[in-house]
Amino acid sequence: MMYNPQDLLGQSVSATDTPALVIDLDAMERNLATMAAFARQQKVRLRPHAKMHKSAVLAKLQIAAGAVGVCVQKTSEAEALVAGGVYNLFISNEVVSPLKLARVAELTRAVAPHGGKIAICVDAIEGINRLATSMNEARVTGGVATEIDVFIEINVGQNRCGVEPGTPAVALALEIRKHPALNFAGLQAYHGKAQHLRSPAERRLAIADAIQAVVHTRKLIEAEGIKVGLITGAGTGTAALEAASGVYGELQAGSYLFMDADYAANQLDVTQPRFEHALFVKTQVISTHSTHVVCDAGHKSHAIDSGLPSVHAFSARSKLEYFNGGDEHGILRPAAGSTRLPHLGSMVWLIPGHCDPTVNLHNEMIGVRGGLLKGVVECIIKVDGRGALT
Repeated sequence: MMYNPQDLLGQSVSATDTPALVIDLDAMERNLATMAAFARQQKVRLRPHAKMHKSAVLAKLQIAAGAVGVCVQKTSEAEALVAGGVYNLFISNEVVSPLKLARVAELTRAVAPHGGKIAICVDAIEGINRLATSMNEARVTGGVATEIDVFIEINVGQNRCGVEPGTPAVALALEIRKHPALNFAGLQAYHGKAQHLRSPAERRLAIADAIQAVVHTRKLIEAEGIKVGLITGAGTGTAALEAASGVYGELQAGSYLFMDADYAANQLDVTQPRFEHALFVKTQVISTHSTHVVCDAGHKSHAIDSGLPSVHAFSARSKLEYFNGGDEHGILRPAAGSTRLPHLGSMVWLIPGHCDPTVNLHNEMIGVRGGLLKGVVECIIKVDGRGALT
């Protein structure tokens, strides 16, 4: 008999086979409400990054809670969410391939009947011209005069994509203005590296530099008579800083919904909202030894780019540490001060080091209501954008 996660609905969480990606729905909903309330209080828009969960169901939950839409990082992620009924999407990345840009143009037509909108980033004049060409071709072949919101991405410290702040960004704004199908919507100013600087002081300094770059760039663009409508960016680690700046009008935080072990390593900032771990890899002990036990959740069940997972402890006596056991296995040893190892068949809950790529390893997430020990499976949430790499 094949294992079918749908058969788990209404059953105890203990019936879930392992390894499995499990959402503590109660914790997730508290995180959802906390961030939505924070954005309202700060009077900024919230556009969570859906590359974290890759799920139309969860994107709709975030929008129902007050988000204006969601971000994605890939064209195929946008396509997966549009197919799932999510119609307000920001591809917060550069797209330059003509094939992909044709798909982006098609997305603008697909969401228009639903009152939706597609936005995208640019950081080069050639990229702008390629985008304009695709949008114009779509207008000719499709007969619909759609347009796309365009954000100039500036490099505020990530040193990845993004034009340098200041005068180089002005040239892009002037170029965008030449194309009727392109609507200059503002600046993308996301500082990814700042999210995981461990101390509040380091994060504050990094975002202060980003804000200075944004203000300077905005001033130069507006001196050309071009309005900079929106500054968007921020992540879970720094959202309170961008929100308090008076400069950023939109937050793109995504990991707050689930949280992960890497974010838990950050020192807390008193200005930041508090979020709980809501995403877990459920695993079980399959082999026992005098000094360690082995579980069935190896690297094929969780990403390790931000470090190994931590082990959720239900009591001080049961604290464990996770060690590399390869693709299929994890090694569990007692943590300092712990006095016991779990028995054969015992269930263990891992907190992934990094949510986003961990979710991408699974076909579905199992939503549990009532806690990890005695909860009941309430829903199975498809990972719509799994493997959406293009």
